[in-house]
Amino acid sequence: MEKITNRLKEYDSVRNISGPLMLVEGVKGAGYGELVEITTAEGEKRLGRILEIHRQNALVQVFEGTTGLSTSGTKVRFTGKSIDFGVSPGIMGRVFTGMGKVRDGGPAIIPDKYLDINGSPINPTRRDYPSEFIQTGISAIDVLNSLVRGQKLPIFSGAGMPHNLLATQIVKQAKIPSQNKDVKFAVVFAAMGITFEEAEFFQKEFREAGAIERCVIFINLADEPAIERISTPRVALTTAEYLAFELGMHVLIILTDMTNYAEALREVSAARNEIPGRRGYPSYLYTDLSTIYERAGRIKGREGSVTQIAILTMPEDDKTHPIPDLTGYITEGQIIFSRQMHLKGIYPPIDILTSLSRLRDKGIGFDKKTGTELTRDDHPAVASQLFASYAKGKEAEELSVVLGEASLTDMDIAHLRFSRRLEEKFITQSSKEERSIKENLDIGWDLLKTLPRTEVKRIPPEIMDKYWKAKK
Repeated sequence: MEKITNRLKEYDSVRNISGPLMLVEGVKGAGYGELVEITTAEGEKRLGRILEIHRQNALVQVFEGTTGLSTSGTKVRFTGKSIDFGVSPGIMGRVFTGMGKVRDGGPAIIPDKYLDINGSPINPTRRDYPSEFIQTGISAIDVLNSLVRGQKLPIFSGAGMPHNLLATQIVKQAKIPSQNKDVKFAVVFAAMGITFEEAEFFQKEFREAGAIERCVIFINLADEPAIERISTPRVALTTAEYLAFELGMHVLIILTDMTNYAEALREVSAARNEIPGRRGYPSYLYTDLSTIYERAGRIKGREGSVTQIAILTMPEDDKTHPIPDLTGYITEGQIIFSRQMHLKGIYPPIDILTSLSRLRDKGIGFDKKTGTELTRDDHPAVASQLFASYAKGKEAEELSVVLGEASLTDMDIAHLRFSRRLEEKFITQSSKEERSIKENLDIGWDLLKTLPRTEVKRIPPEIMDKYWKAKK
């Protein structure tokens, strides 16, 4: 049975409800990804989207969940459009749900336009290479694993580790060091599957730091339908693309926690009775994640940029788990948290030896082509030397555990002490401490001076002559 309502077809032919999915029969003219309006027998309105069309049968994913729905009395209307989000400059400083509804109790947004949340990939021929340094104020990132404008750099964490604290610190401190005062910088923050306490913590921290005015925040709570989490990063990315490519802003988008997103994806896959891939995740997990991560970047001829930090918790701290494993294939490096460093009381517990930013050298140092100083001319050399000396120190530490410190040479002991000082003075910093890139590099030089000069082999002579000073 069907009837025409506002030129849209409305059906009451729901035949099956399973988990978050609903099967509607006798559907004509509907398409994949189409937005669906569902009315329960009690008159409650819900939203969904078409996951699959087979002949005249439509499989609908219900965002608010199917609890309370029945095959009788439920009416389904196909809107003929995809899921969109209304954007305007007024979204700055606002808090939304994972589906883009106002959450902060403020006035409704009057949109300038509606954008499809699925977006469209950047044409490879139009992509501009990521460049220019973004300062987070965190030593282990800024010096050793630098974030570059237009890059996608995930953070691999674990249960119980302070990734949420680091995320708030980055939101509050992130900036593009520039002599141009007209540079516009914004942060889009999307949290998926978090508790009410975590949501309050994020908002409280942003407000107290005065950072919320430059933020757009999307929050999906743990007690809200898991299906909503699938749309949350896409709504946030649509917002970031609007701010970047239409308003000319440099946007940093932070997505936490992508593990919760992947779990929601697995739930839908199981409800569809799909053949599972690794560890029960859908076989298309790699493709699905790429539709999120690849929306970061720069476009030739456009002023703005989208830089992405995706935070995910590795189940059992396993880097080979499908979520971090596939993420690492798509993104340009990763920041990895160390459980051992966390237990030692080091914050942020970033393992600099396993972490990597593949685009670091594109956004730091001195750009000879343009004649501009991106950070400082000694940055690449200092970062390389800190890595090398720290690695030698950790090797000496492993040797001392097996054979004892008495078996170490004088050089081994010097590097061992250096590695411990680097963890105490360089990696470790307060969650409220912001360090400029020049302060970080100066700390690096102070640490290198504790080594014999003959061991500082990765810094060119001209840089050594300019920055090395005799230790008093």
